[in-house]
Amino acid sequence: MTAPTDTPQADDAAPAAPADRRVRGPAPRFDLRATVLPLVSLLVFLVVWQLAAASGLWNETFVPYPSTVWRAFLEVSTTHDGTRGYQGFLLWEHLYMTLRRVLAGVVAGVVVGVVIGLLMGTVGWVRRVLEPWLTFLRALPPLAYFFLLVIWLGIDEAPKITLLALAAFPPAAVATTAAVAAAPLGLVEAARALGASRAEVVRDVIVPSALPETFTGIRLAVGIAYSSVVAAELFNGIPGIGGMVKDASNYNNTPVVLVGIFAIGISGLVIDALLRAVERRTVPWRGRA
Repeated sequence: MTAPTDTPQADDAAPAAPADRRVRGPAPRFDLRATVLPLVSLLVFLVVWQLAAASGLWNETFVPYPSTVWRAFLEVSTTHDGTRGYQGFLLWEHLYMTLRRVLAGVVAGVVVGVVIGLLMGTVGWVRRVLEPWLTFLRALPPLAYFFLLVIWLGIDEAPKITLLALAAFPPAAVATTAAVAAAPLGLVEAARALGASRAEVVRDVIVPSALPETFTGIRLAVGIAYSSVVAAELFNGIPGIGGMVKDASNYNNTPVVLVGIFAIGISGLVIDALLRAVERRTVPWRGRA
């Protein structure tokens, strides 16, 4: 009679690792270059700027020292010697008004652009009718029709927001049209073969496949609208960053002009980063399918 073997039973086995540990991928590594390289480029820019200002090749009115621009930034951001900011408004108030105008104009332009682009991409006759007008509008610089908007709408907020909406509309419409037209034909035909209606094909196949390129168009629309801020705030633009830049340029106040330019550029970088974060969450399949 053989002796019983000490075979381990199932309940004596080592406990399995938690499910989340088994499926969790490697922790994301911190990319040092992504932080160091921008800082190095900023340092190089400041050094070159300082050297250009100190060289004496240009008058300080045209190329002020970085320290002069920093003092201008502090002056327009605070109350000093009884003067509040620039023209009675602090820098953040100028920036707030500009961002509010950009937001209103971009939302209107992008919404209309995406809807028109969806129609142009799915309905052939709509594309043939609207495409020449869309191309015509794309070719116009904002200043070409801004004065007409002022004549029609006055000098208050309406022409500014309308200008920004018209600037944001074409890139959103063009990108959406191209993305819808490039939807995978195989998936569209498969959905129709399974009995999907036209509306269901658009909702479940065309729109998801077009979202990545549509987001690219939205980012372009925001950038183009933001680059039109100074034009939009030519008249009655204070408070507003564009109005501040325009007013300071009238008096050759280069430091304040540079403060406004940096405020526009940095806030534009922040807005674009937010849009990219929204895009990553909304269309996580971009580049993977």
